[in-house]
Amino acid sequence: MTSPLFAPLAVGGHALSNRITVAPMCQYSAVDGSMGDWHIMHLGSLAVSGASMLVMEATAVTPDGRITPHCPGLYSDANEAAMRRIADFIRSLSPIVLGVQLAHAGRKASSHRPWQGHGPLKPVEGAWRMLAPSPLPLAAGWPVPHEMSRTDMDALTAAFAQAARRAARIGLDFIELHSTHGYLLSEFLSPLANRRSDAYGGSLDNRMRYPLEVFRAVREAFPAERFVGAKISGSDFAAGGWTPDEAVAYARALKAEGCAYVTVSGGGVVLDAKIPVAPGYQVPFAERVKKETGIITGAVGLISDPRQAEAVIAGGQADFVSLARAMLFNPRWPQHAAVALGAEAGWPPQYERGSPKLWPPGRAIGSAGR
Repeated sequence: MTSPLFAPLAVGGHALSNRITVAPMCQYSAVDGSMGDWHIMHLGSLAVSGASMLVMEATAVTPDGRITPHCPGLYSDANEAAMRRIADFIRSLSPIVLGVQLAHAGRKASSHRPWQGHGPLKPVEGAWRMLAPSPLPLAAGWPVPHEMSRTDMDALTAAFAQAARRAARIGLDFIELHSTHGYLLSEFLSPLANRRSDAYGGSLDNRMRYPLEVFRAVREAFPAERFVGAKISGSDFAAGGWTPDEAVAYARALKAEGCAYVTVSGGGVVLDAKIPVAPGYQVPFAERVKKETGIITGAVGLISDPRQAEAVIAGGQADFVSLARAMLFNPRWPQHAAVALGAEAGWPPQYERGSPKLWPPGRAIGSAGR
């Protein structure tokens, strides 16, 4: 009997060969917003992992939307050409369903890379103005962001739509809208970051209004036969913040706008959140969203063991798992999971001799090279 983790899944008219997807993972290795050779190596390796879907890392729709000066963007012809090079390379290797996460970092922009301190840039280091729904700094010692005006919001919505058109020209299968982890769209959603008194603050309907406007613009700009999903928060893990009830309402509203799936993560809006990190700690949020909205739902949260991942799918807690750190640790995770679960995952022909079907681990290797 086939492992539930390796059962096919239809998303937005595309057929996924299994329920293992690769989450977008920031690499902080772009130059002027353009992906380069590191991304060729990193994404190329993940594309031949046996996973069914790959989301390229958070990609800013404007220069000031980058988390760091080293983050990728999709706001210039040069960025588009660089990403097309990556996409074409991946297409030459693998049939994996390929997309990009479009984002704006909001008040978490203009920062150092994690291995360089992860704090805000100073003016002498090239800091730029940060945008946010309200003029509330991320934490003590962080700059006060610029409160977005209606003009700012309209311009950014147009930038998201233009990035979607670039993604379409590149030939990507899908777009994921980033609305968690404390970046701009989740700042609009969270009462901890959004203190507006206009139609975009206060009630849940008001706080959802701008993220839904952005989703609608992206959906309209991207070809109808391809799909758009979203990464959302299940919780801010802080008093007075975003809640699981609100996650359900937001997922339901996204589904009504034509969202093909949501992946449910959380945290990041405030730096002092008390997050109960443990294997599968975010899975209950995905389970609730899936059961109460019926939208195709992905689960995250320190999912690293194949049987743990299989249990999430078999138990109906999510439709797929989205792996990040497990894939960095072991880029062959899906293929190894297939061995552990008695299933099969795709192998590039160049690696087929490594498949346990042809070379069971533990067998004598005296015939190596044949």
